[in-house]
This record gives sequence, structure tokens and C-alpha cells, in this order.
Amino acid sequence: MSEQHLVLQGISVTESDIATIAALVCAEEVRRVKPNVYRLANAIPHTDVEKQCAALGLDYGFVSPDLTLSDIELVALDMDSTLINIESLDEVADFAGVKDEVTAITQKSMQGEVDFTASLRQRVALLKGLDIRALEQVYNERLKLNPGAEQLIATLQSQGIKTMLVSGGFTYFTERLKQRLKLDHAFANELEIVAGRLTGNLVGEILDGNAKARHVREICRLYGIDTPATVLAIGDGANDQAMLSAAGIGIAYRAKTVLRQQASYRIDHVGLDGVLNLFAS
Repeated sequence: MSEQHLVLQGISVTESDIATIAALVCAEEVRRVKPNVYRLANAIPHTDVEKQCAALGLDYGFVSPDLTLSDIELVALDMDSTLINIESLDEVADFAGVKDEVTAITQKSMQGEVDFTASLRQRVALLKGLDIRALEQVYNERLKLNPGAEQLIATLQSQGIKTMLVSGGFTYFTERLKQRLKLDHAFANELEIVAGRLTGNLVGEILDGNAKARHVREICRLYGIDTPATVLAIGDGANDQAMLSAAGIGIAYRAKTVLRQQASYRIDHVGLDGVLNLFAS
């Protein structure tokens, strides 16, 4: 088995917590990388690490000691409940008086219990006749970046890493976030609008999970990125499965069970900037 280091991080971390995990994995060295972030050298994976970390409120990841941020060329992010704090469609539905109905469908879709494309069309149809000013209200009043998002994006950009937003949501939001965060690319679904109101339909092809993965591969070709190992993807739901599979490193951010099971790493406690700590030496 190749040498591995164990990265531990949390909102609040005690030396006692770290010592407990260090003993479990027989770590040769414990190094405090930054406040509430520790790297345990030459750790031996143990089946109880997940349970212990969950009990202590710690995020963990076994990483290669050679893994650095300079190895990454592209980062792809989901939008709803990943980059931002809301499911934007659910919040738009609130202005149409159908939030409960739409949210119920969204939850089933994100758990992989219903087909994404069919469920999206069903949800959007419920918005028929809604004034588009509701979209502006959602963006201005309800949409917030998740903790650590700005630090993550800024650090990636400072390292020359390309960034892309790939969402099953709507271009109304992704284009504004692209401009706000200076992302390199953004892809999403387009709502049909006539005379200032939503028609309940979408324009063009539906951006589902497979389309997310296709966009990642297309951007890789654009930049001559020929190995998935240098691509990192972050998501939270079933619709992100194919995208994470297309990337060499997949991060499940406060994710549904269906995605947690396939991700390279999971972040359940700290913010999105916790992704950077996996690479910190």
C-alpha cells in the first residue's frame, strides 16, 4: 500500500480529538497545518476512522503526500446547495406559491429517486406565468455563497487553475455568478420567457447529469487537459454523479448519500475552502 497522509479539519478541533484519530491510524507524525487543520503523516487507513470523525465533527481525507494544488488544472462546481446556499428553483417556486410541491420533487431528484430531466420539466411547468422579477428577488435576497466559496475560487484563480460552474439550474443565476466570481465558464438550463413571464418551458437541451460530464470533458479538450487526474469536481446530489466520475478527484459537499458513496472525499462540516486543505502540506 502506498504511503498516505490523513488530513483532519473541523469547525472546532481539539488536540485530544486529533490524538484519538492519530492513535487509531498509527500516524508517525502529527502536524498542525493551520488553525483547525491537521495532517497526520504515514497514516494507516482504519475502518473506524469515518465513525470517529463523524462523532467528533471532523472532515477527513486520506491523501497522497505528493498531492499538491499545482497538480490541478480544472475545477468544476455544481451550483445549487454546493456553490450557493439554496436550491434556486425551490426559492423561485416560493414566489409562485408552489414551493412545497417543487421542493418535494427536488429532494427526490437529488437523491436519485426520480429522473432528473422529467422532474425538472415538471417543476418548471409549475412556474408558468410567474413574473421574471421573482428571479431577481431570489438572486438579491435569498442567494448567498456557501462558506469558503470565495476563498476557494480566489485561491484557484491565483494558481492559474481554470474554473467552471456546471448546473442543472438556470442561466439567470449561473451567468451572474460567473461574472461576480470571474469564473472561466458556466453552463446551465435556460428558462423560456415571453413578455416578462415564465412560460413553464425550457429552451434547448436539458442539462442533466450526463450533460454536466460532457461539458467537463469538452472544457478539458479546450485546454488540452488529457488526464482526469488533474480535474476536480464538487457537487452534492445524484445529478453530479457523472461529473464526479469524469474528474480524477470528486468532492461530495454536504451531499446526499447517493453521491457520498462515490466521491474521493467528503466535506460535511467545514466550508468549501476545506477543499484547499486537502492539498496543504
